[in-house]
Amino acid sequence: MANFDMAEMALKSVCPNNFMKYDDKEMPTIMVYIPKFRLCDVLSTEDTSIHTAFRVNGDEIDGFYIGKFQTHHYNGRAYSLPGEDPSASADHDTFVAYNRAKGQKYHEVTAAEWAAVALWCHKNGTEPKGNNNYGKDTTETLYKAIPTTHESDGRTARVATGTGPVTWSHDGTLAGIWDMNGNVWEWCTGLRLVHGELQILQDNNAASPTADLSASSKAWKAIDATTGDLVTPNGSGTTANTVKLDYVSSKWKYVTTITSSEDSGRSCQFKDITCDAGIGADAKLLLQALAMLPDAELVGDKIDANYGGDYFYANNAQEERCLVRGGLWPNGANAGVFDSHLGYPRSGVYTGVGGRSALIE
Repeated sequence: MANFDMAEMALKSVCPNNFMKYDDKEMPTIMVYIPKFRLCDVLSTEDTSIHTAFRVNGDEIDGFYIGKFQTHHYNGRAYSLPGEDPSASADHDTFVAYNRAKGQKYHEVTAAEWAAVALWCHKNGTEPKGNNNYGKDTTETLYKAIPTTHESDGRTARVATGTGPVTWSHDGTLAGIWDMNGNVWEWCTGLRLVHGELQILQDNNAASPTADLSASSKAWKAIDATTGDLVTPNGSGTTANTVKLDYVSSKWKYVTTITSSEDSGRSCQFKDITCDAGIGADAKLLLQALAMLPDAELVGDKIDANYGGDYFYANNAQEERCLVRGGLWPNGANAGVFDSHLGYPRSGVYTGVGGRSALIE
């Protein structure tokens, strides 16, 4: 049998929805399969449309694979493997390139794919814990993961992928996706801010191996606040009647005209993000589908209306700010699957920002 055949058999026997995928150099990446679902399966809406993560270049897909672990870089390629120090200190475009270097349809996880997993967790009451308190979760005292780096005072910083307890898995089982809460932020492609204007690539087109994700790409579209349709932005963040982020009474609000623009990472709890009267129902639904707006009408025994206390950060003044998600090892309750930060430049290099692979076949 090939070198990894026995390992793959062992993996499948314990985690049937896990797969060992191979790149064009026959090197493995461990991934979790996410089958397609509808908007009404994870949100309060009655809309039966497929979630945006399951449509690429106009075609509906049956599902996608997402890295079980945060990626570690070997020889200019990104791999999802257990027990590794998650790679950081590389910018947005490097993480994109290291995934694409593997061939086929490997890519850095998209905003739509991350949102699909986060919404599933929220609906099913399994929002994961993680390394958000120097090697452990802020709500746990006994469980710790294996350190890979440390703060100057000796406290744990990053931890080895998948070495935390099962509560750090997205579905609370061994078969789940690990470390989506804390450890390191993860670059998510296909969503950005331009002077406070929210811009996206249509559907999950950012997952395409030929998608132009560059700052000057013509694929970037703004969102019409009335209809939710995608429109060509004017490049200065002031496109008429598009969805933008404003900071009002110390909370983020979606608006069509910004009144408070500031070059800093202002924040509020994710649950407190709102929309003004100019944001129509279809635009709101798109924002909720992308896990950029809470769904206050989704109720049930498993639903945490506080979204785990996760936070939302943004810089609505700079020319471009890209999306990272999940939080960082010292973020405490602020970290989680709904923790998003739109304050990082694509050229930023940080010890606390990493990534995750995804794959569409």
